[in-house]
Amino acid sequence: MAVRSLLIRSATKPALPPPEELAIDHAGASLPVTFVRSGRARRVSLRVDSARRRILLTAPIRMPLNVALRFAETQAGWIAARLKRLPPRRPFVDGAEVPLFGLTHCIRHRPEARGTVWLEGREIHVAGRAEHLARRLRDWLTAEVRRRATPLAHAKAQRVERSVKRISVRDSRTRWGSCGPDGGLSFSWRLVFAPPEVLDYLVAHEVAHLVHKNHGPRFWAMAERLCEGPMAAPRAWLRANGEALLQYGA
Repeated sequence: MAVRSLLIRSATKPALPPPEELAIDHAGASLPVTFVRSGRARRVSLRVDSARRRILLTAPIRMPLNVALRFAETQAGWIAARLKRLPPRRPFVDGAEVPLFGLTHCIRHRPEARGTVWLEGREIHVAGRAEHLARRLRDWLTAEVRRRATPLAHAKAQRVERSVKRISVRDSRTRWGSCGPDGGLSFSWRLVFAPPEVLDYLVAHEVAHLVHKNHGPRFWAMAERLCEGPMAAPRAWLRANGEALLQYGA
């Protein structure tokens, strides 16, 4: 989310330097800020990168660092408030709770067991050594999203007389779903933590893009028809809770 910005004009576009970790003093505290330069930016701006739990200070290539810093300092109160609002990290460890398609499940580490991951009631059991638990669980959760999204996507695509070329499940941190120009659909694996109607809505949304490449009235009408229930509720849920889905597995 960006706040006020300051315009500066630039001519040529030299190579971009790597991100730089800075700190802003505010009320006796040091606020971390990641400074990045952008060849497309015309103004300095601040936004929250919830997935990586950081505040991005973005500036045009030729803007002096001290100018960008002064702007960030004027927004120190906003930065402090947004850092405080970031959801806590919830790593995958033994005993942790995660919402599996909206239902709370407890992670159980089973070092003595064979296999990988399996369900027993409202428990997710993960076999093997502790250092492999997070990766194995994430792989299993990714497969669960693909297992549920695949039949939904093909069924909805058939209703609009289109075909889905492929379905990918990735660690997308900025988009919950996407539709490629070749008919391939992609979804974030973190949708596994949302209620099933949210996944259904996202699949309907991307399948509708197989027909309408924009977000015009005809697109939204088709997405509404492709949803199994009213579209407003899952859209609202995602707007209100989407940021929290990024805390799991960190």
